[in-house]
Amino acid sequence: MVSLVSSPLRAILWDVDGTLAETERDGHRIAFNTAFREASIALHWDAEEYGNRLAITGGKERIAAALQQLRGIAPDRAELERLQAAKQLHYSALVEAGAIQLKPGVAAMIAAANAAGLRQALVTTSGRSAVTALVRRCLGSLAEALELWVCGEDVARKKPDPQAYLLAMERLALPPAAALAIEDTGNGLQAATAAGLGCVISLSHYGGSESMQRYDSALAVVQGFGPGAQVIRGPACAAAGVGLAYLQQLAAGRG
Repeated sequence: MVSLVSSPLRAILWDVDGTLAETERDGHRIAFNTAFREASIALHWDAEEYGNRLAITGGKERIAAALQQLRGIAPDRAELERLQAAKQLHYSALVEAGAIQLKPGVAAMIAAANAAGLRQALVTTSGRSAVTALVRRCLGSLAEALELWVCGEDVARKKPDPQAYLLAMERLALPPAAALAIEDTGNGLQAATAAGLGCVISLSHYGGSESMQRYDSALAVVQGFGPGAQVIRGPACAAAGVGLAYLQQLAAGRG
């Protein structure tokens, strides 16, 4: 096992959607569809179609592209703002109703990292209101372990651009070698590695459908965290299960 003393790992940077929870399939998709129906817009994304839409990062950007395709003209800013606001309200309601749960092992990993004195941040290009709803409902007091949130409102360019990660590292005042990012998609991996970070892919419903070649630059690809989790690609765990010791092992191996 790699100890904190021998590992350079000082911070963990968590993506949110698909990484902390299956928010895309079970939350955002449903909220988008409800907002479209209320506005009498002839759009409905089933699970497969929504997966295709995820190639466009950012909810507002996703709406704009869909309306452009539907109508042949770009939507005006006011309509986009109304739809995005409605979608966020529906998403928050789903979270509050308990429709979305943390992925297995996430809470335990955050707690273990906090107990070990590691710094932790959320780095997402989702809106702050959506992040707040999820963190408040699903993490409770453990949210205090996340000292920094970088959200969509904080950056001009969204993943796969590295701006969100670069901003997080600047605010944490840490070099890239001192942190690992945890992501679930190729876009997130590209953003993290472009910022100089090592990245672990925790497969999600949609991320798991991508070609594994998209994850070639990841330090490891895992199926969840905890005692029953599996390493799909990457070094074998020196300790049992995919836990904090494994992240420390990966960070030490980067040097």
